[in-house]
Amino acid sequence: MPALLKTTQIQEPSSATVNLTLDTLGNASFAGMPYGASSFLRNRIINGDMRIDQRNAGASVTPASGAYTLDRWAVEMSQASKFTVQQNAGSVTPPTGFSNYLGITSTSAYTVGASEYFVIGQAVEGFNSADFAWGSASAQTVTLSFWVRSSLTGTFGGTLLSNLASRNYVFSYTINAANTWEQKTVTITGDTSGTWLTNNGAGVYVRFCIGAGASVVGSAGSWSATVNRSVTGQTSVVGTNGATFYITGVQLEVGSVATPFERRLYPQELMFCYRYYQNNFTGLLSGVAVTSNQVVLNGVLIVPMRTSPTASLSSGTTIALDCRYIGNATTTPTLDVYSNTYFSARGVISGQTVPTGNAIVFTGSNVQVSAEL
Repeated sequence: MPALLKTTQIQEPSSATVNLTLDTLGNASFAGMPYGASSFLRNRIINGDMRIDQRNAGASVTPASGAYTLDRWAVEMSQASKFTVQQNAGSVTPPTGFSNYLGITSTSAYTVGASEYFVIGQAVEGFNSADFAWGSASAQTVTLSFWVRSSLTGTFGGTLLSNLASRNYVFSYTINAANTWEQKTVTITGDTSGTWLTNNGAGVYVRFCIGAGASVVGSAGSWSATVNRSVTGQTSVVGTNGATFYITGVQLEVGSVATPFERRLYPQELMFCYRYYQNNFTGLLSGVAVTSNQVVLNGVLIVPMRTSPTASLSSGTTIALDCRYIGNATTTPTLDVYSNTYFSARGVISGQTVPTGNAIVFTGSNVQVSAEL
């Protein structure tokens, strides 16, 4: 922690509480709540308190490898159908100050193969980790903190990984008591080697492991070019049927000390999630008939996305078209995306004729757009 440049005390005569401190970097702490010199946004993890679940709205899912669960949290696994993920799985009381958590439940007693692994994590965009200066002599130390609860005790771990998987840091922590929330802190010395993206690609992957084989684990506490998935001795959550692993309050920040979890306003956090995924297009979209039976309908994205997203329908492929001239008709549209700010849907109105140039309205299934890392 930087040496204190100045300490100012505002207190009642009978109190010895220090309410304001300033360190040599210009960071201020008021009554224990830190405020950074360069930004009020310390946490580089989005949806670290697991409040937002656009895709599943709190429902339990058995995700495929590479699938996103709660917003910004994706899974990777060697074998499918070994666990479920759900917001607030098991309905336990979260840690004080939190309302939500990401819950993993094992669905079998699976013996993990030597090269197999099961992880959940988040890719931090390069624009949001550029000041880490990793890959240079100015590499910054960062601290990862989180609350965790499991039905199992023992050694757990995870990794920080570069975009090209050329640099890897294994971290370790211990869960001491079963079914008890524990806060963990891991301090990571910045990597002076490797290539770390500082654009809209993946700047750093942060992953938590729930099972890994003997050939994909290693020692914790240093950077290497070997891509391991966790620490040697990793407790296997997927190895016990019905075992649970719950996590919330995940924070990644510059510095060697974990500060209190940064509590952003819900609308602000939702906007951060929208940069990567939007599922808010239920209802009406306006458009125009470009031929006698073909329509084009446009939608404006809620916020500009990380890159031009892919678009899909979340529930079925048949869309109702409501035209004042002909009433309802059906079509199976093709969804296109032209930029990171809007998308378009093209479709044919079967058996109907629409006067070219007339306005129409698109109703029906949700449109999902994704620009995930």
